[in-house]
Amino acid sequence: MITGNKGEWSEIYTLFKVLGDKELYPGDSEMRKIKNLVYPILKVLRTEATGSFEYSIQDDIVVVSAQEELFRISVGEFKDKAEFLLEAIRKQSGTFSVPEIEDFMESISCLSLKASSSAKTDITIVIHDQRTGLQPTLGFSIKSQLGGASTLLNAGKTTNFVYRIDNVNLSDDQINVINSIDTRSKIKDRIKKIEQLGGKLSFAEVENSVFESNLILIDSCLPQIISECLYQFYTSDLVKTFELVNKVAEENPMNYNAGKKHPFYSYKFKRFLTDTALGMMPSKVWTGQLDATGGYLIVKEDGEVLCYHIYNRNEFEDYLFQNTKFETASSSRHDFGKIYQENGELYFKLNLQIRFL
Repeated sequence: MITGNKGEWSEIYTLFKVLGDKELYPGDSEMRKIKNLVYPILKVLRTEATGSFEYSIQDDIVVVSAQEELFRISVGEFKDKAEFLLEAIRKQSGTFSVPEIEDFMESISCLSLKASSSAKTDITIVIHDQRTGLQPTLGFSIKSQLGGASTLLNAGKTTNFVYRIDNVNLSDDQINVINSIDTRSKIKDRIKKIEQLGGKLSFAEVENSVFESNLILIDSCLPQIISECLYQFYTSDLVKTFELVNKVAEENPMNYNAGKKHPFYSYKFKRFLTDTALGMMPSKVWTGQLDATGGYLIVKEDGEVLCYHIYNRNEFEDYLFQNTKFETASSSRHDFGKIYQENGELYFKLNLQIRFL
């Protein structure tokens, strides 16, 4: 029996859906289909533990083959199975099985919910680009809205940003009182208390030198810009990425020449989000080499599947920018949110985690 959660079953739903539709639709930043732009699907490639399989679309027939042709199945059957599976996913919770779908999966040599771990993509699709006449092979990671929202950047001690506390000398008693604040919004309240006493948080460094260097590789000002966004997140009611970046842009802490309306902050932050989506991890040296996953397929709550790919970079960046938010992770697990002393200076760490809306 094959079991999985909503996100894992969404991978199979996506396979059935795109083969049933025979087309892939790019989305805009608001997750709407881009009008007058559609990519006919030529084939879908999937790697199983038993080998690689190709699902080629020929008119209204899907030809399943490995080294040779194995089956021919109507597009309509994939469409029907996609609709059935969508309803099953909606009704279930936790980990579950869908026996009716499992039988069909077996009949088309689809033996597992996730593509083989040796593959860097959840699904690989060959499209026909009617604008250029090209037939690119595009790799996608599948992000489903049928389950809980997934993270873009996971929290860790590696994603801590270190701030020096300037303009104030705090006694041990004051530090203990601040560190013992245990409200629901304790990090915000601790910062508020520091500032009420005259203190000011000034960005010092990213705790992890690899992550800091990765950010500098993308843009030399990124550590400072992200630190400003983080500070806004922990001292205001703003949570959405674009709101935080726009607020920092208004204040312009980097003193850029804003006279010509250059989008300095959003441009740089979009590059960071895109590199994060396509392979950059805080703990590993980032060379700028994108992995095989060039984009995302988004399974919307209504079952519609939209594509965002580096192939259409502007739409991909706008999607990430408009559809993510900052989030507070566990301060005890990731060791942030308390005043500490080092070399006679006082410091305070804030943590970066970014999740899809």
